[in-house]
Amino acid sequence: MPNRFRNSISTFALLALAACGEGSPEAPGGAPGGAAGGAPPPTLVEAVTVQTQTVPNIVELPGRIEAVRTAEVRARADGIIERRLFTEGSDVRAGQALFTIDPRDLRAAVEQARATLSRAQAAQANAQSVVRRYTPLVNERAVSGQEYDAAQATLRTASADVAQARAALTRAQIQLNYTTVRAPISGRVGRAQVTEGALVSAAQGTLMTTVEQPSPIYAVFTESNTALLDMLATERAGQTNLKPLRQVEVRLVLANGKDYGPVGTLDFAAPSVDPQTGTQVLRAIFPNGERLLVPGQFVRGRVAIGTAPNGILIPARAIQFGERGATVTVVNADGSTAPRPVQLAGQVGNTWLVKSGLKAGERVITDGWQKLAMMPPGGRVQVKGDPAPAAQGGQPQQQPAKK
Repeated sequence: MPNRFRNSISTFALLALAACGEGSPEAPGGAPGGAAGGAPPPTLVEAVTVQTQTVPNIVELPGRIEAVRTAEVRARADGIIERRLFTEGSDVRAGQALFTIDPRDLRAAVEQARATLSRAQAAQANAQSVVRRYTPLVNERAVSGQEYDAAQATLRTASADVAQARAALTRAQIQLNYTTVRAPISGRVGRAQVTEGALVSAAQGTLMTTVEQPSPIYAVFTESNTALLDMLATERAGQTNLKPLRQVEVRLVLANGKDYGPVGTLDFAAPSVDPQTGTQVLRAIFPNGERLLVPGQFVRGRVAIGTAPNGILIPARAIQFGERGATVTVVNADGSTAPRPVQLAGQVGNTWLVKSGLKAGERVITDGWQKLAMMPPGGRVQVKGDPAPAAQGGQPQQQPAKK
């Protein structure tokens, strides 16, 4: 029993010494009370303070590019295609020959119409000579009045036949001219829809190719927007604080995300909204000298409809886009952070116009928000440029003593 008692005392003494060693001020980390390493330092981020200012009121709408003029080249004469006279996708001028159709049948029709005209002219000349002979004889009563009237009627009939034959000849010549198919407008010609040897029909209007004017060009937007409807209503009311329709500037963003350089203007707004889709057609016209815009191309239009006096602009790098829309990270007064959903109204340069979700005085993280995913729960951030938390010798700030 005495030996077992002495062993218990020794074990207790060793445990007590170990406990004292763990709580000594010289323990690793130098943190009293055993908190090795102390609290982690706050994460360093960059932020901007939200301010209101007068900013452009930008409305972004999806749209499609359309040609100002598009001409469908269709057959106006029956026959077989002999030759194609253009290069597909090239520029053509108005009146340039595009196709030739076998003209033999129509050339024969022209000759037939010319012969008919000659016969009618001969009959007209004969009727005129009869009237000239009867004119002095009727005064001498050598020819009855009835015969003279019949001669005059024959002359009028012959003159009408001449006019009819001349019109038929003109029509036949026009049909013959249609065997050379020409470009109705200047522009870029599309793909040939028929080849040599194909039969085309004037009655069916066989489509042969299309010609589109490349510049200027339209951008057509068909999505309703409250701000645009308000703008149009204000314009109709005679307000002067907004630009007239044809002075509203529109900028385009191409499908690859790049801005289209030339600036366009609105030139048409549909007078009504489609009751089935709730959309209103708006159209802008753009110069297209470099031909970057082609019909059918998808674009996004940024319509500047005045200015917003209390607008909020934040850098684009501060916005995170996800499945639920756009969000920003707000820094609270105590250094904590919170995600905040925002509604965006449009992009102005490298900034976004915020429609709702923020107010003046709040601070939004612009750089470093990616680090927040690695922060422990309840972690704090320090905004670059703010005074550092009070600390001595690199140690965390001491908590005030409890009274």
